[in-house]
Amino acid sequence: MAGFIVKIIICPIAILFASWILPNVNFSSWYQPIILGVVIALVGYFMEVLMLRRDTNWLATLLDFLVASAIVYFGSLIFINSYVSFWGAVFTGLIVAITEVFQHYWLLRSDRAGDEDPVTD
Repeated sequence: MAGFIVKIIICPIAILFASWILPNVNFSSWYQPIILGVVIALVGYFMEVLMLRRDTNWLATLLDFLVASAIVYFGSLIFINSYVSFWGAVFTGLIVAITEVFQHYWLLRSDRAGDEDPVTD
């Protein structure tokens, strides 16, 4: 659960940061990147619960990058007067993935990854 709390804070901040520094990531209201960040945090948390282990760390990070890029690109389409180009979504996904690398290492080092394994017998 600690991973979810960290994610619910870090992901919206990463999306806001990307919208401030990237010229092709434009949201018309302050709450739009926060909503997308919360969605990325929810999806990312469930992906971590299902697959983050020591041997799948880089695969989980790659999938976080792909999913975050897709959520930012397609999620921006539902907001009025918002525009995120393909490359803007890719770079935003990269920023989120960089934060995920540190979160994954923290979760794995503190043995918090996999403690809620839904696939056990």
